[in-house]
Amino acid sequence: MSKALPIGNDATAWNGHVKGSSGYSRVLAALALAGVATFAQLYSTQAVLPLMASDLGISAAEAALSISLATVGLAVTVLPWSFVADRIGRVRAMTIGIAAATVLGLLVPMAPSVPLLLGLRALEGMALGGIPAIAIAYLNEEVTKIHTALAAGSYVAGTTLGGLAGRLVAGPVGELWGWRAAALAVSLLAAVSAVLFLVLVPKQRRFSPAPALGFRAALGTLRGHSTNPKLVALYLQAFLLMGGFVAVYNYLGFRLHAEPFGLPATLVSLIFLAYLSGTVSSRWGAGLTIKFGRLNVLLAGIGIMSAGLALTLVDNLIAILVGLVIFTGGFFAAHSVGSGWTGAIATTGRAQAASLYNLSYYLGSSVIGWAGGLAFQALGWPALAWSVIGLACTTAAVTAVVHHRPRRSAS
Repeated sequence: MSKALPIGNDATAWNGHVKGSSGYSRVLAALALAGVATFAQLYSTQAVLPLMASDLGISAAEAALSISLATVGLAVTVLPWSFVADRIGRVRAMTIGIAAATVLGLLVPMAPSVPLLLGLRALEGMALGGIPAIAIAYLNEEVTKIHTALAAGSYVAGTTLGGLAGRLVAGPVGELWGWRAAALAVSLLAAVSAVLFLVLVPKQRRFSPAPALGFRAALGTLRGHSTNPKLVALYLQAFLLMGGFVAVYNYLGFRLHAEPFGLPATLVSLIFLAYLSGTVSSRWGAGLTIKFGRLNVLLAGIGIMSAGLALTLVDNLIAILVGLVIFTGGFFAAHSVGSGWTGAIATTGRAQAASLYNLSYYLGSSVIGWAGGLAFQALGWPALAWSVIGLACTTAAVTAVVHHRPRRSAS
């Protein structure tokens, strides 16, 4: 690990790891591994829900609680974790969260009952709640300002790989040896990623512990962020775009499984490979912010996302799959910019600012991801697709108006 500044040095004289340096490369690699460790575990049971339901004698909805409770656990703990990180340090907080989640993940396959299984998954999500927001706060402090957007994109790329790995590893293993073996395989993958994260992550050089905040002070910090129009616009973007994104992935499988396509479930599950376009676009989009600015790249990502989704309206399998890849790439490009921008705008309470972004992100996943099904069931795929495009256009309009400011604003 890179060494901290000697005692007596002014940490403010150091402007962060610069692109091309060893420290910068280690920050990117470590945060990508943190993303894999986090999101592989978060979605580890999604690919084996039918196997889990059959083995445990529960309904599909009950099996799906293994995903929902983990996600809810993450959402409700992002804010508490941010205050912990302000006191004990970003790296230490991430280390505790990843380690705890890995241990809990290894216990999940051994759960003898459904209530214990679901309880472990909820606790696993709560442990993981510390990673997404703290990672963004960490890189905003430790990477030189001009390259923070690119570093955030690398972290988001790691999250896409993690989410994909959690599904693709679990599926084949589960089909061969059952859902418990699948969950164990994903947990072992996360454990390896966690160890590599600990080895690679540089120590903090610009972190200063925040004083312990009372309840009023904590509310004041959150109130300041939630009344900042620029941050609120980004929180709205996270809520609407993530909600629409999850709704598309939740219900596109139903469309492809039904006529006129009639694809088997095994092939339908491969649509998650479209996540690879997000792995590329999250870093690519973040890198373009240096040349074109965050606002322009974010709006371009939203436009690409909408265009890709419009392609899925065609009753042609190739057009739908190409559209899904474009849609996914556009979403992750926009998300990588938005998530990194919160830390750049918030000069104080960065961890809390990022936590509010993640809270909005996962609330959107829960609320709109579910509500999109109402449109789909009532009026079919076109209603869902046009609804999500409408949400994307609303996001673009609000973001453009709020962030169209003089150049002195963060961009």
